[in-house]
Amino acid sequence: MEIVTCKSCGKIFNYISGVRICPVCQKELEKKFLEVKKYVREHPDIEIHELSTEMDVSVAQIKRWIREERLKFSDDSPVGIPCESCGKTIKTGRYCEACKSTLANQILNVTESNAPKGQPAKRRSSESKMRFLDN
Repeated sequence: MEIVTCKSCGKIFNYISGVRICPVCQKELEKKFLEVKKYVREHPDIEIHELSTEMDVSVAQIKRWIREERLKFSDDSPVGIPCESCGKTIKTGRYCEACKSTLANQILNVTESNAPKGQPAKRRSSESKMRFLDN
């Protein structure tokens, strides 16, 4: 645990993990998120800059919520962010479906190639069981 200054209000607090804002500011940010989420549901065709000005939240914070998959926009919404891999416009998350699939296949290939090859694990014989002594 370390003592840091809150990025939002400037107060000193004990930092454990996560975002470097104090618990009070985290609660306020969570409350603001719920308001933004409700507003997006009521106005599904709103632009990200309009949403920012209407709800008094930075565009960067809105994009952070989208990347964290906390905010998701409909397919016909004008709001979109670029996929971190290919740059295709997506509505939530960090990667588009094609890049997610590619990354998953690459991980699967790496784990399969690193798996030990050869004989399968030997089955234990009945003689290699744990035994107890009677006292």
